Amino acid sequence: MDLVLDEMDALLPRLRAGDEDSFRQLVERYHGGLLNVARTLLRDGEAEEAVQEAWVSAYRHIRRFEGRSSLRTWLTRIVINEAKMRLRKHGREIILDLASAEPEPLADRFDGSGHWTAVPQQWDAHSPEQLLEERDLLDCLQRTLAKLPTNQRLVLELRDLHGEELEAICNMLEITASNVRVLLHRARTQLFGTVDHYQETGEC
Repeated sequence: MDLVLDEMDALLPRLRAGDEDSFRQLVERYHGGLLNVARTLLRDGEAEEAVQEAWVSAYRHIRRFEGRSSLRTWLTRIVINEAKMRLRKHGREIILDLASAEPEPLADRFDGSGHWTAVPQQWDAHSPEQLLEERDLLDCLQRTLAKLPTNQRLVLELRDLHGEELEAICNMLEITASNVRVLLHRARTQLFGTVDHYQETGEC
């Protein structure tokens, strides 16, 4: 697979040379996104500490970065590893692979052949955009995200918000592509179910 680069990767020669201004640009560009990733695994204060420690590690090791991934992917992997280390230290290790006992979301909506048990209401042409502008639905979606299993929330963050490629996510989390696809499907399905239920009932 071809490596997906962005504008920050052009800074790599200067970063390897120890240019502090380039490193500040890197921090400004990625800090917020990395903090969001850390928050899927850690509490806010711990997440901030983990990202700060990840920046220290990145600064120390940037000269050894071989460019086999984008800088964003490399930094994200450092943050995830730091977060996982902190979880292990406090006996709160999480399972990023699929949990066999985890139910399939919206399973009750389908019959044994995979068809809808009850056909969803038809949305009008502008319903999704109009719904997403409503504060109540946005709040409801935030609550749904917060309730997602950690592995689903993390994969959704990496794929849909960070735009990471499937292979990069597999490498970051050390899980298979099929597991990433299933986790992503489950997370997206939960969000779809929230929007669907809200449209049908007006309630979260």
